[in-house]
Amino acid sequence: QVQLVESGGGLVQPGGSLRLSCAASGNIFSIKDMGWYRQAPGKQRELVASITSGDSTMYADSVKGRFTISRDNAKKEVYLQMNSLKPEDTAVYYCNADIIRYGTQEFQDYWGQGTQVTVSS
Repeated sequence: QVQLVESGGGLVQPGGSLRLSCAASGNIFSIKDMGWYRQAPGKQRELVASITSGDSTMYADSVKGRFTISRDNAKKEVYLQMNSLKPEDTAVYYCNADIIRYGTQEFQDYWGQGTQVTVSS
C-alpha cells in the first residue's frame, strides 16, 4: 500500500519558522500533484500550497511570501518551509498526493496522518 508520513510539526513562537516534510512510500509508480492542507479547530480543511510534477506552485493568499513548497522526486518527498509564522497558522497540517500505484492506471488521492503546528507566545 501507499503511505504518506508527515514530520516537522511542533510548537513555535510567532515570527518563528518550521519545516514540514512528507515522505511517500510503498507501491508507488508515479506521483503527480502534491500539496499541503491545514485544518484549524472549527474550520474546514483548506489548501495551503500545492506543487505539480512540473514544479508549478500555488499558495493560499494567507501564506504567500511566507511559505515555500518544494519537492524531491527522487526521494518522493514534499516539503513546506514556513517562515514568519503567525498564531492564525495554528492547525493540523496534512500532506496530500495524487499517486498511481504499480499495476493500476488511475491516480488516487492519498493523505498523511497530519502533524500539529502550534504558533503561540
